[in-house]
Amino acid sequence: MQPIKPSESNAGFFGDDDPRVSYNRMWFNIMRVHRKFYPRITKALKAEGINDPVWYEILLDIERAAPEGRLMSALEKQLFVPQYALSRHISRIEEAGLLRRGYIADGRRRQILFLTEKGRGLHQRIWPVYDRLIKDELEHFMTTDEAYAIARNLVRLLP
Repeated sequence: MQPIKPSESNAGFFGDDDPRVSYNRMWFNIMRVHRKFYPRITKALKAEGINDPVWYEILLDIERAAPEGRLMSALEKQLFVPQYALSRHISRIEEAGLLRRGYIADGRRRQILFLTEKGRGLHQRIWPVYDRLIKDELEHFMTTDEAYAIARNLVRLLP
């Protein structure tokens, strides 16, 4: 895709002559927004028994796969979490008693994940808290249409 010269409003706002700078601006601002909101959301979720926001996504994905369980390799691809990091999260979630691992003995020793009784339905209890946190942090910065536009553009970056 050929870079397009920034519109007058974008060029004026940022003072950029080279449109490729826009990608840098987008990347670094995504990273800063993440660092701004992540600690507050993480702290609030910890009070609910979820030590990291990615735990919510992991548990929800496994719950959706029940009763067959979820292959850890499929979870890795779905959530874009590197294997080593996902393994560490899975170990901690298992220690918290929210999931258990099984193994498929097919020569590759693949792991399959299941929720425990304690982990089943946890997302239903956590979601109202998580939802409120997200809205409290973001809704005064943008309209719902602006949020959808950002979401739509971010989804384009995913497979």
